[in-house]
Amino acid sequence: MSIWTIKNKLRLHSTQVLDVILIASLIVVVVVAGKVVAQETAPTPTTPQNTTASPQKNNSALTPSDGVYFADILVRGKPVFQVGSLSDLSASDRAQIVNRRIASFLVQSEAGGAVTVEPDSTRGIALLKFNNRVLMTVTGQDAQDFNTTVEALAGQWANQLNQAFKQPPFAIDVGQRLWSTLRSFQRDTINSLPSLIGTLLTLGATWLIARILRRLTLVGTQQWQGNDDSKLLVSRIVYGGVWVAGSVVALGVLGLDFTTLFGTLGLTSVVIGFSVRDVLSNYFSGIILLASHPFRLGDQIIIKEFEGTVKQIELRATTLLTYDGRTVYIPNQEVFSAVITNNTVSGKRRTSVSVGITYDTDINTVKKILNDAVLKVVGVELEPKPIILVRELATGTVNIEVRFWVNSQRLPFIEMTSLATQAIKESLRQAEIKLITVPQIKVIQLTDNINRTDNSDRREANNERSN
Repeated sequence: MSIWTIKNKLRLHSTQVLDVILIASLIVVVVVAGKVVAQETAPTPTTPQNTTASPQKNNSALTPSDGVYFADILVRGKPVFQVGSLSDLSASDRAQIVNRRIASFLVQSEAGGAVTVEPDSTRGIALLKFNNRVLMTVTGQDAQDFNTTVEALAGQWANQLNQAFKQPPFAIDVGQRLWSTLRSFQRDTINSLPSLIGTLLTLGATWLIARILRRLTLVGTQQWQGNDDSKLLVSRIVYGGVWVAGSVVALGVLGLDFTTLFGTLGLTSVVIGFSVRDVLSNYFSGIILLASHPFRLGDQIIIKEFEGTVKQIELRATTLLTYDGRTVYIPNQEVFSAVITNNTVSGKRRTSVSVGITYDTDINTVKKILNDAVLKVVGVELEPKPIILVRELATGTVNIEVRFWVNSQRLPFIEMTSLATQAIKESLRQAEIKLITVPQIKVIQLTDNINRTDNSDRREANNERSN
């Protein structure tokens, strides 16, 4: 098995592990969000469960305003029994009042106490008291709901409350947490089942689209001139971007407020953008350069004051090897914003040689000699043909320029220009045509020296007159 195959398998396995971790983390976020919502909102009462007596339907009872017939009575968060609605009080409001009293009694009466029953036969009710304080009232409606008598129901509820009060604190804490968690999970799962199914479908579609786009990105980046690491990084960026978009959609399916989410993401993006804007600018510039490829590996280019051969194109920087053997790393942000001169993109490059002749020399003869001399040099392109131009009628010389095309690579370009210059010089010498070098005149400013000399001469003349 080759090393490349092993690397591909390792990358595939690592990608699958990352996918599983990402999906698991999203599921944990969903569960935690469900718990937070369940804790922040009032518990939604369900239909009463059978304990010792089953509540019977009362056709004459009025439908409660909130649509809830029975609500839980809680002791330290654990449901003990359920109470129904009254004619002037809904089951939720009644349970809320009783639960608040129970919590208050438990906080203020840590020393102990018991729930007692005080029947009131004249009104057909029974009072449940805790340390001589009224906890709740058991009415005839309650007895009718559970198909029993007021006294029996009151005694049953008092016993259940006393058992809940007398449990050890640790057992109560563990039990009520497990029970409330299971009930919340059951209730939230049933209520959120359509949202959960939609979220799972969204995550599945996101996973499929992300994998397809990653494969397409890897196939498309094969035409780039960058290294394999840059191509892999671009594919991962595309893969992660699809997952971010899919996660946002999945959270929206769960009911998350997009305004809050986008506000948070916007503020976070601004902070991150200011802190790493140069790094991100280099990476985005690198992606654009790899996609547009104004130059390729091996091209000889000029960027600002740097000239050399392109050795590497990464997402962060472009590497040049200069002609004198130095390595230059140029950030892609500067490369993207600079004027790039690519000397080798066309394969051919024009060069020129200038010579000077006397005014007495026949120009047509010189042109023919120059054309033949250039075409004899191996490496000079026959097409386009050399062009010979009279460039200037200077003082004492006629300047003629020979333009011809050679290989655009740096070394052949310099060698062909040198060989053509040598051939032109030898051909003109054999034809006994005199070459004239244009004189270079150097102007020296002598104004200050002349002024100082004139001033000294005047002083000496004045001294002679005075003597």
